[in-house]
Amino acid sequence: MLAGILIAVGATLIGISSTGVSLSYFLQPTGAIIVLGGTLGVTLVTTPRNSLLHSAQRVLDLLAASDAQPEALIEHIAECARARRRGVAALELALPKIENVFLRKGLQLGLELTDRNELRTILETELRMAERQGEADAKTLEVAGGFAPTIGIIGTVVGLIDVLRNFSNLQIVGHGIGIAFVSTIYGLVLANLVLLPAAHRIRARVAENFETQEMILEGVLAIVDSVHPALIRMRLEPFARQSGREAKSQNA
Repeated sequence: MLAGILIAVGATLIGISSTGVSLSYFLQPTGAIIVLGGTLGVTLVTTPRNSLLHSAQRVLDLLAASDAQPEALIEHIAECARARRRGVAALELALPKIENVFLRKGLQLGLELTDRNELRTILETELRMAERQGEADAKTLEVAGGFAPTIGIIGTVVGLIDVLRNFSNLQIVGHGIGIAFVSTIYGLVLANLVLLPAAHRIRARVAENFETQEMILEGVLAIVDSVHPALIRMRLEPFARQSGREAKSQNA
């Protein structure tokens, strides 16, 4: 994600430099304050505090590489299945060593609940809620990205008003008009190079996590049903292949 942002911003700066215009010309504190402050203010108005904090944490999580490794997770589930076949006590001893929170929770519920359908319902509800939260986080950034260009135009209008105060001096007018439109550039850059791409990235990460947790759900149910570990691995391998195809598609 950081590499993509750096490439996009770097390409923009190189394009500006190729025109012969100094980059310092685009460093306008007034426009930056209006765009950044206005976008933040609008986001605070449209988004509840807890949701905003959760969205901020989600963005920080995007900076870390995804730890989704379907093949390793399938092997871990198979190990839990082997422990379950040795007895409930063996699986209980293995639970504290399980790093994946959803897998650990699912197996713990599997030991406590006697109704398989109830277990599936609980886990599926958690999957849906996680997906809904991810969509809300992405929507927060999309809303901010939708307002940023408009707030940039407000900065441009403010700059033009300042230009009109010196309308008698044509040299100042020409220079001031150029400076005024820098605010629009700030709004477009913030929306299209940062906020909207981050929203799409959140959705992609949520979809990836959903498939991983769906695989875990099927694995937990198979363990509860005492299915042989080899058969569990065969059931879950299509999830890993699907994840690999989607990763190649995204890279392409």
